[in-house]
Amino acid sequence: MCDTVVATADVTADGVTILGKNSDRRPNEAHHLLLIPATDHPPGRRVKCTYIEIPQVEHTYGVLLAKPFWIWGAEIGANERGVAIGNEAVFSKVPAQRKEALIGMDLIRLALERAATAREAVDVITKLLAEHGQGGNCGYDQEGYYHNSFLIADPADAWVLETVDRHWAAKQVRGVYTISNGLSIGNEWDLASPDLVEYAIQKKWCTGRDDFHFARCYADFLYTRFSCSAQRRQRTLDSLTDRLGTITVTDVMGALRDHGKTGSQPWRPDAGPADMTVCAHTGFGPIRISQTTGSMVSHLRSGCATHFLTGTAAPCTGIFKPVWMDAPLPETGPMPTGIYDEATLFWRHEVLHRATLRDYVAFHRLYADERDSLEDRFVSGALERACDGVSERAAFSARCF
Repeated sequence: MCDTVVATADVTADGVTILGKNSDRRPNEAHHLLLIPATDHPPGRRVKCTYIEIPQVEHTYGVLLAKPFWIWGAEIGANERGVAIGNEAVFSKVPAQRKEALIGMDLIRLALERAATAREAVDVITKLLAEHGQGGNCGYDQEGYYHNSFLIADPADAWVLETVDRHWAAKQVRGVYTISNGLSIGNEWDLASPDLVEYAIQKKWCTGRDDFHFARCYADFLYTRFSCSAQRRQRTLDSLTDRLGTITVTDVMGALRDHGKTGSQPWRPDAGPADMTVCAHTGFGPIRISQTTGSMVSHLRSGCATHFLTGTAAPCTGIFKPVWMDAPLPETGPMPTGIYDEATLFWRHEVLHRATLRDYVAFHRLYADERDSLEDRFVSGALERACDGVSERAAFSARCF
């Protein structure tokens, strides 16, 4: 399960659009940070995605990816043009395809490599869906098949795109918008696949356009409900809507750290088998089988976007650190795998994360204040340097890591 949020420029404190996402995967599904430069490709070249090959384009933009180590694509990423994207698994009455095609994470990487704006990214993804479809196993050590929704932003624009097989709807968004693991578009949209309503009529999910509602018609009740997507989406919406006009990078990070508790008792990771929170921790099966394995917040200032990455699981136990597209990615060790390796940032942090879970309330208290102090310095220092020279920013990023 995952959560993605956006606050557009008209509701943030400094007039800059901010997109953030938690990537929730299986506990040993290590998160990998990757910076890929812009590349020109010869005619006729093909690109191998997670499962299938498709024709390559003449030029791909430089991309920053935060990804499950074994997948070609990514759950979160940004490109050199200031486009940032996060995706969510969504579940529908239409069965997700088991036949190998493009998966949602492939579509993110392909859109980032090929789109200069958020609107272009919508076009890239929907055209690829029409040509190649979506399908194939998306699980690491347990099979998983699903459709995908996307939240896409650039410095001047933001879109939500929700897909079911090759059917889709997209809406331009302003202000705060968040998505979890459920369809959110209803009876209003700006763009859609030609057969979106007709297919629902054929399936007798509605009688016509007047009573068509994308989420109500297409969503699967059981999986959508047990993912607690409505509750998690409401938490992120509420936390950011309460700060309209003053939303900062730190506020978005706070939304991604949410554990859903509002009473006097502190949150505990053993609260219950269905206690699905925005900052996710694996619990008792079969519902709580994933944890937040990586998080990213992108401050999309035009011409000098700053991206903050944990590179580690559980943002409540980690620190967001700054990265820029034109500066080298700081050293995080070799690409991690599903087996512990102390040479990698992800697995070194897992020692802390999993130790904390043994007595969360007591152990988290030991370092939470220090984490906040460090992160405040990282965020303020990065935003002050956002448009400085490459060498200065690279050195600052390396120090933060």
